[in-house]
Amino acid sequence: MLDQTKMTAPIPAVGAAGEQSENNKTNDIIPKDRKNNNSLHTLSMTELYDTTYPPKAAIIDGLLYAGTYLFVGAPKIGKSFFMAQLSYHVATGTSLWQYDVHPGEVLYLALEDDYARIQKRLYKMFGSEDTPNLHFATQSMTLGGGLLDQLEAFLAHHPETRLMIVDTLQKIREIGSDKYNYANDYEIVGRLKAFSDKHNLCLLIVHHTRKMESEDSFDMISGTNGLLGAADGAFILQKKKRTDANAVLSVVGRDQQDQELLLQFDHEKCVWKLIKAETEVWRTPPDPVLLSVSKLVTPLSPEWRGTPSELHAQLADVPLLTHVLTRHLNANADLLYNDYGILYENTRFHSGRLIILTLEKLKA
Repeated sequence: MLDQTKMTAPIPAVGAAGEQSENNKTNDIIPKDRKNNNSLHTLSMTELYDTTYPPKAAIIDGLLYAGTYLFVGAPKIGKSFFMAQLSYHVATGTSLWQYDVHPGEVLYLALEDDYARIQKRLYKMFGSEDTPNLHFATQSMTLGGGLLDQLEAFLAHHPETRLMIVDTLQKIREIGSDKYNYANDYEIVGRLKAFSDKHNLCLLIVHHTRKMESEDSFDMISGTNGLLGAADGAFILQKKKRTDANAVLSVVGRDQQDQELLLQFDHEKCVWKLIKAETEVWRTPPDPVLLSVSKLVTPLSPEWRGTPSELHAQLADVPLLTHVLTRHLNANADLLYNDYGILYENTRFHSGRLIILTLEKLKA
């Protein structure tokens, strides 16, 4: 898993081309003589451009990314089978339909199941094939009762975890809570999102739809708009009739375009199959700058180190000034990581700045 602590700088790393401008100062709205811990910390546009932020890791290209997502559907529609299928593909690194998967360990909190039921479900879906990278738990604490501490402890022993599934949201709410309002819903998902952002992993929260129909699929999420408002995105699984084998999976999120996938449930193998994508994913053409940078690191030479000027000299075919090149890489570090498997770091050292390119994973 990407080391979030190594990549995150509490103080902006300014001066992309080598030196820090005297004008690149963090602003505080409160006057200096009255500054305290409650002052409003701001960044200028210059500082923002000259800061490198950790790339948001793709779990499944074009479908699922690091962050907190809701997976919503009516009871008994096949959500648990979908979660088991998703978990297995991430844990084994095998493609899910037409989507490439980035492998990693998976924690599945199947809080409405027992181990015997999980065993039968998995054996029916995958036969005797197994993986040690998929972990299950059938009990956990509530969000306010220590769940995040439990997840932290799991990560300490399984640092390569890329996906955590909570099935269901209701099981981690406070027992007897009657605070089902926008603020409470937003706060619950917001705490989960803070955890997923901290560790650059995906936290997928299974939830139910409400009974009242709506023309907008995402208005079907049970609860207030605070749930979706705080989340990075949502998946809505719907059937026209409960007895139908076909279903539509609607996808919306901050880090991928909206999609609609037509799925069919295979009752013999208990897996979901992709029939067609109602909305095709628009794929951006390759970025020539990132393509050129990717050629500097290979499996035989998996790391490149140098100053911004040295990097610029290595990329003779890139018609950008040095400071523009580094700003371009700052803004597209996530694409460099997800499309080419290269971790980009731009750090300050005693005599200037050092750029490190590390090939962390081979593109499937």
